[in-house]
Amino acid sequence: MSKPDFRISKKAGQTKIQQLVHSITEAIESGKLNDGDSLPSVNQLSSESGFSRDTVFKAYRILKKRNIIESAPTRGYFVKGNSFKVFMLLDDFSAFKEQLYKSFRQNLPQNFTVDLLFHHYNPDVFNQLVQNSLGRYSIYIVMNINHSGMEPVLNKIDPGKLLILDMGFPGSEGVSYIIQDFNSAVENCLDEGLQNLRKYSELILVYDENETPHPSETVSAVSKFCLKHAIPFRNVKNVFDLALRKGQIWFTIRDSDLVEVIKLSRKQSLITGKDVGVLSYNDTPMKQIVGNGISVITTDFSQMGSLAASFVKNQQKIAEVLPTSLILRESL
Repeated sequence: MSKPDFRISKKAGQTKIQQLVHSITEAIESGKLNDGDSLPSVNQLSSESGFSRDTVFKAYRILKKRNIIESAPTRGYFVKGNSFKVFMLLDDFSAFKEQLYKSFRQNLPQNFTVDLLFHHYNPDVFNQLVQNSLGRYSIYIVMNINHSGMEPVLNKIDPGKLLILDMGFPGSEGVSYIIQDFNSAVENCLDEGLQNLRKYSELILVYDENETPHPSETVSAVSKFCLKHAIPFRNVKNVFDLALRKGQIWFTIRDSDLVEVIKLSRKQSLITGKDVGVLSYNDTPMKQIVGNGISVITTDFSQMGSLAASFVKNQQKIAEVLPTSLILRESL
């Protein structure tokens, strides 16, 4: 081939090796280079680009390590077949995120490679992981940190290749999303369960915005529901050193707080679902069986995973706010 089928993008802040890697990856993702297409030899690309042979060789070696290209004695360097790679950045590992990933993986063809990482709501980690991923993947699936908007570093990703999950309403119309409603949907769920909730005399929400990334809109939703139905309401930051009393409903966001509520109720010989009510956020298989079942307000994370897989396979824009449901069990 006389000339490379791609243009070398000399971006500020990138080394020459990074420029080559990024340019070849972008050419593959844009369709300028397809599976099996030959790449210039080290000597040819060095001559065409003005970069040293050592620079070209190191760039090719990185691309081989990432399973993007291959080399053979009779063919030289060429684009590796089935090189579709997905960058998936979740917030943390939990039972319901495991459901999401399992559904996502099951609905993808086996030849799709998924690199799964976690940011644990650390902005520095988030920015670094996204920054390091740029130009290396065909699709980016990201659980955002900010609930109200999209993290600025995500603007560096082609909007058509980016999918926001769970939290964060994108400002750009070109960015796809599959998110939850943490406000009015929660109030609607509580309204749906009003008959069960009215059996109790007080609703206590365990929520500390400094200890959980869960959006504070849920506090407003619960408060509004209680005010509307004349149910006394309290928001406490944790359950440690607190006494449970008959007639209370304890609504927990974090599973660690749920565990403490159940332990305290047993310690005080209070029967959940009779003496005290227990409501939790986000369903897990364990909540289906603990104490004959914990009532939950939840979205369907398996559905979130399957929709994310459809986005990856079809590469068509999606803008979905998943429904939030109340699942009543013995704890209410």
